[in-house]
Amino acid sequence: MSFEKFLFYLFAAILVGSALMVITRRNPVHSALFLVLAFFNMAAIWLLAEAEFLAIVLVLVYVGAVMVLFLFVIMMLDIDLATVRAGFIKHLPVGIVVAVLMLVEMVLVLGPKHFGLTKYAAPEAAPADYNNTAELGLSLFTQHLYALEIAAVILLVAMIAAISLTLRKRPDSKRQNVTRQHMVKKKDRLKIIKMPAEEKG
Repeated sequence: MSFEKFLFYLFAAILVGSALMVITRRNPVHSALFLVLAFFNMAAIWLLAEAEFLAIVLVLVYVGAVMVLFLFVIMMLDIDLATVRAGFIKHLPVGIVVAVLMLVEMVLVLGPKHFGLTKYAAPEAAPADYNNTAELGLSLFTQHLYALEIAAVILLVAMIAAISLTLRKRPDSKRQNVTRQHMVKKKDRLKIIKMPAEEKG
C-alpha cells in the first residue's frame, strides 16, 4: 500500500468515527467539536484529491465561521439535556432504519458496478504549475455559468425571504423610527422651567 492510500484510509476512518460521534454525543457542544474534526479530515481528503481550494474554503468558511456560530448559539441557549436524551432514545429505532436505508442506497448508487477504476481510469497527475483555484473559476464561469447564476438567484431569494420574515411587523414589537428621531427639535424634547430662588430659614 502506498503512503497516499494509507493517508486516505486514515483520514477516512477518523472522518467516519467523528461523524458517528456527532450524532451519538449527548452534549451538543461535544457534537459540534466532533463536527469540526470531521471537517478537518474532509479537508485533508480533498487535499489528497488535489482540490486545494475546496479544502481551504471548507476550513475557513465552515470551521472558521459556521461552527463558531453554532458553538455560540449552543452555549447561549439553555438546552435541557434530559429532554434531548429522552427524544434520542425515543426516536432511535426510526433513526436506525433510516440510516440503514441510506447506507443501502449509497451502496447501490456508489457501488463498484457504477464507479471505480474499472469503470473510470485514474486521472492524470496535474503538472507542477497547475492552479486549482484558477481552473475552478474558469470552469464555473464558462461551462457552468448558467448553473452558477441560477444558484446565485436562489440564494438571493432565500436571503430576501429570511430578511422579510424577520422584519415583519408584529403588534407587540417596538420599532425605531430613525427619520423621526433626526427631525426632532430641541423644544420638543427639552422644557426649561424658571423658578425663583428660595432661601432656607
